Amino acid sequence: MARPLYVTGLVGALWCIGIGLAVLTTITLVGWIGAPRTALGPGLPGVFRTAVNFWLVSHHAGFSAGHGRVGLLPLGLIVLPGALLYRSGGWMVRAVGVTTGRRYRVGVVHVAVALAVPYAILAGLLALAAASTAVSASVWQALIACFVLAVLAGGLGAARAVVAQNAADDPDARVRSGLGALLRLLPDRPRSLVIGVTGSMAVLLASGAVLVGTSLAMHMSEATRLHDMLAPGFVGGVLLVLVELVYLPNAVIWGMAYAIGPGFSVGANTTVSPTGVFLDIVPTFPPLAALPEPGPAPALSLFALAAPFIAGAVGGVLTVRNMPSPVSEAAPLWGFLSGALTGAVAALLAALSGGPLGGGRMATVGPSAWQVGLLAALEVGISAAIAAWIANSMILRRPAKRTTAPSKPRKRRWRRTASPATPPVPAKAAVPPEPPRAPEQPVPKAPRKPAPFAPDPVEFEEAEPVLAPRKPRSRTRPADPLPDLAEATEELAPAEPEPEPDPVPDTRWASEREIVVAETHVPPDPTDEEHPPVPQPRDRDDSGRTENRGGAIYVLRDEPGQD
Repeated sequence: MARPLYVTGLVGALWCIGIGLAVLTTITLVGWIGAPRTALGPGLPGVFRTAVNFWLVSHHAGFSAGHGRVGLLPLGLIVLPGALLYRSGGWMVRAVGVTTGRRYRVGVVHVAVALAVPYAILAGLLALAAASTAVSASVWQALIACFVLAVLAGGLGAARAVVAQNAADDPDARVRSGLGALLRLLPDRPRSLVIGVTGSMAVLLASGAVLVGTSLAMHMSEATRLHDMLAPGFVGGVLLVLVELVYLPNAVIWGMAYAIGPGFSVGANTTVSPTGVFLDIVPTFPPLAALPEPGPAPALSLFALAAPFIAGAVGGVLTVRNMPSPVSEAAPLWGFLSGALTGAVAALLAALSGGPLGGGRMATVGPSAWQVGLLAALEVGISAAIAAWIANSMILRRPAKRTTAPSKPRKRRWRRTASPATPPVPAKAAVPPEPPRAPEQPVPKAPRKPAPFAPDPVEFEEAEPVLAPRKPRSRTRPADPLPDLAEATEELAPAEPEPEPDPVPDTRWASEREIVVAETHVPPDPTDEEHPPVPQPRDRDDSGRTENRGGAIYVLRDEPGQD
């Protein structure tokens, strides 16, 4: 039986808060045992207050101490409550039974809000309960930060659960992350913008990570020296490594701000940027050993200035690739909008990665949010607009090239046809065209079938246009004896020279309308003294001679081997 939505949200919020506090309380107890007990609060109540403050810090809620306000908070701690809220959002979808119909997007929003409202209220109550004279958390920051984080993480978990229900019967449609599920739920144009911003931010953060990692590797000896100066011991050393890891995302964002151009500061009147490095006394913290030496910026780090333009090119291409614009003039606008949104996200990350670290000189630490956002919007936006225009033009030209591409030339087969001015005369049977075949696998030609009405030595020749039509001769009528060839030559002279016959005899298909003339051999009279038989040469080229007699065409051919 499904529970009510907001009751399920309250249960999920309690579950997330309970597990998060249990993990951080355990870590605090380990530090309380290994370090001086007064450092983390007097007695177990002080340990519990410290654990609650750590839990609020993991949501990026600042607090005030005796020496001023602390806003430089580690972004790595957000992973713990974010993962719990992500799992809770998916569990609520399965527990409540959000339908997968037309209003499933609204159902995801309802689940996220139902989880975020009690979560933020409970966080505000914990901030009030853990307040003391030494350390007091900001209640309004706790309410806003916890509500925003619960909406984002819980919404992503709910979206993935809804998409998983829709794709239960389709293995190819399953997604493995909440961002992929959110992209499926968004409309086409917002989806393309989100993909473009994600690609640009991935390039910017990767450049910052490479910059920080390279600088830290080059100053590893200095980092080791600072670690030895602290002398934390075994337990304190493990806790110090954990603190360095949770501050690592802040360092990556500072490296991104350096690649964009404004850089960051480590205290008042200090700057670390490509234009120069101006530093004062730096806190003793091993990751800060990666800071360059005061003076001109290292030449190797100037290559990082190309990162915003590469990020804009990637974002612009991804934006128009997921949804091309039918109008070429609109593609640069969508690309620039993607770059502007990337600048807004970069400004938000810059604001979260920095903050005051007490009062006095360390009141300003980290990058300037508005400077990072403005320069990122211009650099990434311009390059994204150009890349989107080029990519969209290539996409629009691609179908036109396919349709107007010249086809492969085919071999033309010529067929002899009768002249329309002459009566229909039987013509040579044309060989039917062969189907197209691949050159790698030639299809053997079918054997030609001999003519059904004539023997092999008979060949049909096409009549000349000057001949008059004649009546077809019956097959049963015997052929007339051949007259003398000399008299036939004197009686009928051709009006124009006859075409030379084909040098190679060809066997054609015979039809019922064709006239088949059999070759007749007239044996010479051996007793005729005046006209003795003349031997026929064997090697003449004109073996296919034709004679015209009484409107009929006779083919005289030498047959080898038949004497």
